[in-house]
Amino acid sequence: MIKIKIKKENGAKVPAYAHKGDSGADVYAAEECVINPMERRLVATGIRIAIPHGYEAQIRPKSGLALQGISHANSVGTIDSSYRGEIKIPLINFSDKPYKIEKGKKIGQMVFAKVEEAVFEEANELDSTTRNEQGFGSTGLD
Repeated sequence: MIKIKIKKENGAKVPAYAHKGDSGADVYAAEECVINPMERRLVATGIRIAIPHGYEAQIRPKSGLALQGISHANSVGTIDSSYRGEIKIPLINFSDKPYKIEKGKKIGQMVFAKVEEAVFEEANELDSTTRNEQGFGSTGLD
C-alpha cells in the first residue's frame, strides 16, 4: 500500500474505492458542464496529488459512462510522480445527445502502478524472435 498526499480545491471530493479489493479509486468532477456530441472537454477534479517516486497514477474511463457514449479522449492518462498540478480529465462525448456532467459525478478511476526507468542501449542488431517484424494481426484475425 502506498500513501498519497492530496490537496483539495473548491470542495472537491477525495478519490474513493467503491469496494474492498477494487484496483481503481473513483475520481469525481469538481465542476458542472455539458459535453455536446463529438465534443472534447477537459473536466476539473479539484484535486492535486503527490505520487511517490517509482509510481504513476493511471486515469481510466468508467464503464458506466462508456455505455452512455462518454469516454476519455486519451484512453488511459498517465500522471507522473513529479506532477503537482490539478488533475483534469479529457472527456469526449461519442453519443448523439448532449451529456451533462454534474459536480461530484464519477468521471474516471485512478489506478496506481509501480514503474521502472529504462536505460536505452544502442545496438547494431536485436535478438531474433518467432514474431520478429510481424505487426498488427500477426496472430491472425480469429
